[in-house]
Amino acid sequence: MVDHGVDGENAEVAPRRGIWTRDFGLFFTARGVAKLGDSMLPVALAAGLLQHGYGAGAVGLAMASSVACFAGLVIFGGVLADRFNTRLLMTGADLARLVTQSLAAVMFFTGHVVLWQICVIGAINGSAAAIFQPGVAGTVPRLASDVQAANGAIRVAESGAQLAGPAVAGVLVALASPGLVFAAHAGTYGLSALCLLLLHLPPVVHVTGKTRTRGAFRSELVEGWREFRSRRWLWGVISIWCVLMIGAWGPAVPLVAVHVTQEYGSGVYGLVNSALGAGTVIGGVLALRVRPRRMLRAGALALFGFALFPATAGAGLGVPWMMAGCAVAGACMSFWGVMWATSVQTQVPREVLNRIHAYEVAGSIAMQPVGQALAGPAAATFGTQQVLLAGGVVTLMVATTMISVPAIRSLVRADAQPPHAPFPVPMPEPRQEQRQRGHGRAETH
Repeated sequence: MVDHGVDGENAEVAPRRGIWTRDFGLFFTARGVAKLGDSMLPVALAAGLLQHGYGAGAVGLAMASSVACFAGLVIFGGVLADRFNTRLLMTGADLARLVTQSLAAVMFFTGHVVLWQICVIGAINGSAAAIFQPGVAGTVPRLASDVQAANGAIRVAESGAQLAGPAVAGVLVALASPGLVFAAHAGTYGLSALCLLLLHLPPVVHVTGKTRTRGAFRSELVEGWREFRSRRWLWGVISIWCVLMIGAWGPAVPLVAVHVTQEYGSGVYGLVNSALGAGTVIGGVLALRVRPRRMLRAGALALFGFALFPATAGAGLGVPWMMAGCAVAGACMSFWGVMWATSVQTQVPREVLNRIHAYEVAGSIAMQPVGQALAGPAAATFGTQQVLLAGGVVTLMVATTMISVPAIRSLVRADAQPPHAPFPVPMPEPRQEQRQRGHGRAETH
């Protein structure tokens, strides 16, 4: 667990600042509902493919097909998000996934389940997510002046959904079929799209105070890369994170799903995932309150606890111990996630934030499909439990490496920097001033 001691000399309790507006409430709902569906998907995939004669390798490939397309296309989605109407791009991506998950539901309802078709659906979903995700980073600071509080609140909503989703999916699989889970997943995308359609966003303002203008697509792509590589703390974290994706997170997701489902059933796997979700709720609440001066150092210290996610399953400690380990791991990963997201959103100018977020997302998960695809062969060669234990060791090495890099551990939060700090981030205009102009809340680029 992470408390005020993670960065003890500078951590403080967060002051009360208002973030709750109609628009932030809509975005908050959209993210929570979408996460509910996403957290149900691993249960449906694992149970559904196992029912139709497929094994761990097939589950890993099905998951990897989505992640691979997402990682390969998200940088282009970042440019699109900076050039066009972010809200409409995100809505269109949700509607596309509504269609694909509805098709998957029909396949599982009818019993016509072919692995390559499931992988194609996953690839389309990943492509849609690549259009959707870059806009998330740019939307949060446009809706809330207290970015850390907004990220913490969204993390709590997503964590609550992650807590409920797997358990609900396990019950639906047991009572009906995996097809019902896919149908419910499609419905969550529909509700998310509706919330985004009702959302109003203030304009993106350049640090000079002027509305940004668009350049050529290629030049904006290059500009995003230049901004990304100019920040050593940013690409340093991403480089180290790739190791975690290959050695721990990538293999752990499908292997834990298959191991627990085969040993205890889909209902128990739902409970284990719910324990992970419960931990992320705790971590999100903690991140709402604790404000370490060096956010990445505090987050990296929390990552040590995430090693319990693969390690408890690999050690064969039994269901209660797996649930306890997942709860601690979820809290630590959630705390890290808020520290990381807030650092990116506050240290980077808003006019390039979507592109830089796309680069950091692409880099952070680029190796995840590699780890997922290798999960089956590695488990067949070394054994599932041995691979999961190795994932725990890799996680400890990753956290240690992050703390050892000066640019990462020494980064000071943006609101604690002196006035001459580089890359100032403009605060959103007060709502009353926006209303006086009559068009301040309309999204323009």
